[in-house]
Amino acid sequence: MADHNELGELGEEIAVDYLLKKGYVILERNFVYDKAEIDIIAQKEKETLVVVEVKTRNSSVFGNPQEFVTKNKIKLLVKAANEYVVDRDLEVEVRFDIIAILKNSKEENIEHFENAFYHF
Repeated sequence: MADHNELGELGEEIAVDYLLKKGYVILERNFVYDKAEIDIIAQKEKETLVVVEVKTRNSSVFGNPQEFVTKNKIKLLVKAANEYVVDRDLEVEVRFDIIAILKNSKEENIEHFENAFYHF
């Protein structure tokens, strides 16, 4: 497995641990629909479904992790989240969060951006 895949998987594990400690319930991991993948689907309040995109980098030299969530990625996340809600006939609000992780041998920094973007 490529190093970036291992870093991504490690980042998702860190994000899950972080969310659990904050009182979230993890409903699904790596939900795939069409060409879209949602890293984590969680819930804290009954009426809100939280779609979490995890971005992990080992350096911020080329930008902060959250800056790598593109408009195209947002469109795919919205599409997959819609499918998840419709398929399960859920009556919930959907919130899109980003968890940005900077992880290397010298540091581990986690930032949680709630309502990082809005669906359109």
